[in-house]
Amino acid sequence: MAIEIFARTIVKLLGWKLIGTFPDNKKLLIIAAPHTSIQDFVMGWLGLRSFGINARFIIKKEFFFFPIGPIIRALGAIPVKRGDIHNDTVSQMVQQFNQRKSFFLVITPEGTRKKVKHWKKGFYQIAMQAGVPIVVSTVDYGKKQLGPLMIFKPSGDFETDMLKIKACYIDVKAKYPDCFTTE
Repeated sequence: MAIEIFARTIVKLLGWKLIGTFPDNKKLLIIAAPHTSIQDFVMGWLGLRSFGINARFIIKKEFFFFPIGPIIRALGAIPVKRGDIHNDTVSQMVQQFNQRKSFFLVITPEGTRKKVKHWKKGFYQIAMQAGVPIVVSTVDYGKKQLGPLMIFKPSGDFETDMLKIKACYIDVKAKYPDCFTTE
C-alpha cells in the first residue's frame, strides 16, 4: 500500500493523470504503448503501481549486469535471451501464467524503443495460449495520462484484434512521436 501511495504522489507531482480501471483478475497480459523512451518504463511502472498492479516485464538479458541487474529484477524484470531459436519466450511466459495463482505481465508490442514497421505478435500468442485477457494501456505524453484504454479477451483472429488494439492508440502521443507507429 505504501508503494501505491508513493507512486500516485509522484505521478501527481509530475502533472500526470491516471485513467481507466483494471479488471479484478488474478492474471493479465498488459500491453504498454507507445514505447519510444526509457521514460515510458518509469512512467508506466509508476502508473501500474499507482493502480496497485505489481507487474512483471521482460527485458533482454544483456541488462542483467551488476549493479543494474539486481535493481531491475527487484522492479519486476524477467530476463530473456533474444534471437536464440532454442529460447521460446512465448512458451516461457505461458508457463509463468500457468504456474502462478496471480501474474501480471507487461509487454511492449513494438518490442523496442526504435521505430518498427510492424508490432510483434508474441504478446498476442502469450495471451491466447495462457487464456488471459489483454489490457491495452498507454503512456500518453500529449494528454499526460497513464492507464488502461481497453480490456478484451483475444478472439483468435489476430488481424481483427490488432485493428481494435491499434485504434486505441490513434490519438496517443509518444515521447518521441517519430518513433511510434500504429501500422
